Amino acid sequence: MHDDLIARAKAWLAEDPDAETRAELAELIDAGNVKELAARFAGTLQFGTAGLRGELGAGPMRMNRSVVIRAAAGLAAYLKKQGTPHGDGTAGLVVIGYDARHKSADFARDTAAVMTGAGLRAAVLPRPLPTPVLAFAVRHLGAVAGVEVTASHNPPRDNGYKVYLGDGSQIVPPADADIAAEIDAISTLTGVPRPETGWETLDDSVLDAYLARTDAVLAAGSPRTARTVYTAMHGVGKDTLLAAFARAGFPAPVLVAEQADPDPDFPTVAFPNPEEPGAMDLAFARARETNPDLIIANDPDADRCAVAVKDGADWRMLRGDEVGALLAAHLVTRGAQGTFAESIVSSSLLGRIAEKAGLPYAETLTGFKWIARVEGLRYGYEEALGYCVDPDGVRDKDGITAALLITELASHLKEQGRTLLDLLDDLAVEHGLHATDQLSFRVQDLSLIADAMRRLREQPPTELAGLPIIRSEDLTQGTETLPPTDGLRYTLDGARVIVRPSGTEPKLKCYLEVVVPVATHADLPAARARATTLLATLKQDLAKAAAI
Repeated sequence: MHDDLIARAKAWLAEDPDAETRAELAELIDAGNVKELAARFAGTLQFGTAGLRGELGAGPMRMNRSVVIRAAAGLAAYLKKQGTPHGDGTAGLVVIGYDARHKSADFARDTAAVMTGAGLRAAVLPRPLPTPVLAFAVRHLGAVAGVEVTASHNPPRDNGYKVYLGDGSQIVPPADADIAAEIDAISTLTGVPRPETGWETLDDSVLDAYLARTDAVLAAGSPRTARTVYTAMHGVGKDTLLAAFARAGFPAPVLVAEQADPDPDFPTVAFPNPEEPGAMDLAFARARETNPDLIIANDPDADRCAVAVKDGADWRMLRGDEVGALLAAHLVTRGAQGTFAESIVSSSLLGRIAEKAGLPYAETLTGFKWIARVEGLRYGYEEALGYCVDPDGVRDKDGITAALLITELASHLKEQGRTLLDLLDDLAVEHGLHATDQLSFRVQDLSLIADAMRRLREQPPTELAGLPIIRSEDLTQGTETLPPTDGLRYTLDGARVIVRPSGTEPKLKCYLEVVVPVATHADLPAARARATTLLATLKQDLAKAAAI
């Protein structure tokens, strides 16, 4: 066993094109570090609907140039088997974007080289840019596929590889399994041609076209007066967002200087995710100094948008579900037509808003790869700060255009002497108070997640927070409207709970919602107190039932 492990590590080392990971692996081999080598060679990083995502380092269980070259070669083989999309015999175009994380530029160049070597055309965005610019570019350039090198809001040690097909949306089954099979067939890197030249580095015309498209997000002549504080969370969003805001005529956002420029080490945050505790502290401090109308934050690849508002004497983050409802209400007021869609883990309030407006409504599995495919989509969101407000431009979540739209809404309300919180109160009185929360368990050992899911399936709870469970659904069986997925959904009398393993992080995620009827604005404080108590008890009871 030991000899086999060392032999596999040496074989990998012999092919590794990266001096850093070669040195790292050679040191492990020389030290005879069997435990660490076993972890690196326990299998291969699996390609799925989220593409690849993992910790940087040497070996097949880490993100590195060898793994990326194999992934690119497998994707190229898959694309070639699909045939030429235009039927004119020309090679299909693959457009490649990347963020500012460690190794992202290297992974992008490797992908371009592999695509070129496979007989496809490759074009790389000019510099680190937001993920939605890549999603836009796929459709704008008529590409057969797009690749974005990013780990979004994961920790600094991670990187990832996200694949879009020619419709501009992320891959879904069976494409993920078909691509994975092609990757598995790449036994050695020696047979993967990687020419030094032959691909194109794009100029700013794609970015200019994306910015021009943002005009479609806002209503002609709408007020543009709301003042913002903005943080890019050490990511790539700043320049694109500032250009979009200037183009729209909004006041220039006040920047959180410590987090404004790309930094792959994310020095001011434990996790570069606006939802994580402490991540917004610097933005709150800047807002206390400048007293804006709202705070806007992007995650590091700027496909998510977080919003914070002044609530009483201080600032607080709005939940993704609150922003999702606000944007929906704003679009309804503007007369938007088309389907409103959300993932199953998002608040049921969107369905109420759509029904009242007489608009079609759809519910999908988690992820914009599903939301983006809803027929006739006009607006889609999910609670993890993802909003698609211009599906004809970007068929994915887009933190830049969402920031524009929420700032337009804040401007409208400001003209009336009102705030985003006032509109949330109105929605609660009109549709009931929809309060949401989340319970997440981050684990080192993934078997703990499988054990918790098995426990809940074998011994399902009959009530939570004193509320009887009316319906239990094991989503591995699928439903009339949803394909199968690893998840559990409990419908209670006045509440809903969904439990699922995260698709991108080592977490078990539990999504909680309670709905409390509200007769008048005067009843809101009591309704909020009731909702807070119910959510806290739901958390306790669910943690006990899952035993995690």
